[in-house]
Amino acid sequence: MSLKDQITEDMKTAMRAKDTERLGTVRLLLAALKQKEVDERIVLDDVAVIAIVDKLIKQRKDSVAAYVQAARQDLADKESAEITVLQAYLPQRLSAEEVAAEVKAIVTELGASGPGDMGKVMGAVKTRLAGKADMGQVSAAVKAALNG
Repeated sequence: MSLKDQITEDMKTAMRAKDTERLGTVRLLLAALKQKEVDERIVLDDVAVIAIVDKLIKQRKDSVAAYVQAARQDLADKESAEITVLQAYLPQRLSAEEVAAEVKAIVTELGASGPGDMGKVMGAVKTRLAGKADMGQVSAAVKAALNG
């Protein structure tokens, strides 16, 4: 079963269970997937679905930070709940040590040295670690590997 089919099944389950918060988040995700398919006239595979889920989680994290700064804890809690629902659709994330090891291997493969090669390394890292690691964490690991 594809990830998109799993999300559709989860929507049906949430409807039957009358779980309105989960249902709202899953519908939001399905709408984002459908929008991407219609805009680009493609059928999304699991990698593309994971990329969209990652993007939605990043948006929610940014919103939580803004709401906390504005002292709107009620809205921050709602966004945090959505993050929890969305994270269920991501594959198991790599630990910080695993990310650092992958980045080190890629830097060695490319023969990169110094901050000037950051773009080249990030391009390779993004293709290899897409959906498996938080890109903010990956970027920090690349900077550390190139400066170290």
